[in-house]
Amino acid sequence: MKKLLPSHTLLLFVALFLILTSCAPGNEKFDAAAANFWAGLWHGFISFFTFIISLFNDNVTIYEVNNVGKLYNLGFILGAMIFYSGGARSGCRWKK
Repeated sequence: MKKLLPSHTLLLFVALFLILTSCAPGNEKFDAAAANFWAGLWHGFISFFTFIISLFNDNVTIYEVNNVGKLYNLGFILGAMIFYSGGARSGCRWKK
């Protein structure tokens, strides 16, 4: 199996980064229609990346303000739980 060169790894990382943040909250797409459950799920999933970008760019936000309400919030929380593994590994552990 071929090993990836550092330049290929960097190119892959940049491409993945751009794909993940292309639908970030604060996008003009949500001016016409409010963000729904699926957008909230996606925004929760990419919240780590949008947080990093929001430190350097004032036009990028972590949370979409123009949303449908409770369903967007539910999607956002579920997306964040999926990305951050939802604490599944930090549950009660048996001591031997």
